[in-house]
Amino acid sequence: MKKQLVHMKGTKDGLVLRLDDQCAYQDLVEELEKKVSEGGIDGRVNVSLDLGYRYLLEQQKQELINIIEHPGKMVVSKVLSNVITVDENNAKMQGNLCDTYVGIVRSGQVIQAPGDIIVIGDVNPNGKIEAGGNIFVMGKLKGIAHAGIGGDREAIVAASWFEPTHVYIADVIEVMSNEKPIVKEHAEQLFAYINKEGNISYDRLQEARKIRPLLNTKGGS
Repeated sequence: MKKQLVHMKGTKDGLVLRLDDQCAYQDLVEELEKKVSEGGIDGRVNVSLDLGYRYLLEQQKQELINIIEHPGKMVVSKVLSNVITVDENNAKMQGNLCDTYVGIVRSGQVIQAPGDIIVIGDVNPNGKIEAGGNIFVMGKLKGIAHAGIGGDREAIVAASWFEPTHVYIADVIEVMSNEKPIVKEHAEQLFAYINKEGNISYDRLQEARKIRPLLNTKGGS
């Protein structure tokens, strides 16, 4: 029996066309043309085109879209692919880096990192740390910390002495005050994270592994 190269599946949002990613490109084109010409579709249907692990040139991708849309019954609304471009791969690798800053972050100074950052020193009031990943301060954090700046809600802010004026994680903001019991009573070895309710919470640093079990697999670890 000949292997089926084009799989069509209906969903509540339309159709998913999953294309075999191991066969010859021309064989795929021929079967796709037959599949879409069979008819049996009423009205216009949105199609998600799933390429799997097949790498395609832009002109080949457009050819497949044209084949699907030619009969006038289907519209390709999205193209799914497990293949990432060189630029996407470089951006991912950049985001996984772990930078180290040695020294005092003074008032008005801003230190930035694309991934995780370890600060060996104090962060003074009005000093600011911005990181795409986690922030670890091996000293007194008394300034501003913004972790997960690109939207990573799993990021944390940790410090040997935790007394910041503002904590930001992704898009969640917390203006610190002396009213938070755990921060007031246990400023030593604390970290901040976004809890299941979407708010910033605080806990002792030794609890980080329980709350963020994948923490040791991120950054430069």
